[in-house]
Amino acid sequence: MPTPEPQEQPREQPREQPPGPEPARTEPTGRTVPTAHLEPGPKPESFLEKAAYITAPATVVLGLLYYFGCTYTDAYYDYFGIPASDLQFPVQTYVVKSANAVFFPLWFLLVCGLAVLLVLGWTGRRLAVPGREAARRRVTGWLLALGLLLVLVGFPVFFWEDRLPKLPQGWLRDFAPCLIVALGATLAFFAVHMHLNRGRAGPGPQDRTGDRLWLTAGALLIGLLTMSLFFAMARYAATAGKAEGIRFAERGYTKGSSPRAVVYSSVPITHHAARIRFKDLGRARAPYRYQYRGFRILAKSPSRFYLVSYVKTSKPQLVVVPDDGTVRVELSP
Repeated sequence: MPTPEPQEQPREQPREQPPGPEPARTEPTGRTVPTAHLEPGPKPESFLEKAAYITAPATVVLGLLYYFGCTYTDAYYDYFGIPASDLQFPVQTYVVKSANAVFFPLWFLLVCGLAVLLVLGWTGRRLAVPGREAARRRVTGWLLALGLLLVLVGFPVFFWEDRLPKLPQGWLRDFAPCLIVALGATLAFFAVHMHLNRGRAGPGPQDRTGDRLWLTAGALLIGLLTMSLFFAMARYAATAGKAEGIRFAERGYTKGSSPRAVVYSSVPITHHAARIRFKDLGRARAPYRYQYRGFRILAKSPSRFYLVSYVKTSKPQLVVVPDDGTVRVELSP
């Protein structure tokens, strides 16, 4: 009998799979990361954004140098009775003159700041040893109390120092108040730093709220420290400018850019400067017949000559001569 041929079974059609997550891909490191969870990387920074990292701090530094240079220059010429605004110095001149105003206080503050940081850092490391939590809390409280006390004591002197006759005139009266406030702010800020870095496990919501208040107090203390140091450096710039003017007058204006000046005028010049030699040259030398010798030119504005006598005096007597058609000035080294 012939064998019946087996009937072909119908093939089962593949079922459509429901939509699911996208297939994962393997990164070069060997980790398998789902494609759906990949986020685009950060955009590359533009040239302007990169330049802002440099120009922003440089602008702040340049502004500070300009301010301290202005303070130094104004105090220097104010000693002689000359308004510095009348001289119309460019910005570059004020920035260059700021070196005389900021070098010493900046060096002094950096050295003192390094010493304070080393001492406080050593103290913090000694108190960070396990088992000294109680001592750490006591030191934190003492530093905070001492810092706030110095700030509170320094502020009245800071604003009303002229009403406290016990402070002697000079450097102590000028710089002690702001340095006391700066020291108090530094100690209080270190106390805040020690409190925030204390060891603990699982802080609760109340602890996080308290830490935010401590962080806010630390930011205020940093601002107070910055303003105190800024005020101290501004005072030093003004004091240094005036002291330089006094030294220049005591040397008889022989050093620096102060040339001799012979003034020829068509009208008599009224002045009170000492040892100025006057001579009437007569009508033959008209229109500049009146001659004055013994002056030194201290400064020159677009419309005036500021003159002083060559004689050493404790307080110079300024002579202002207009730069117009009535006066002719001869300069010599």
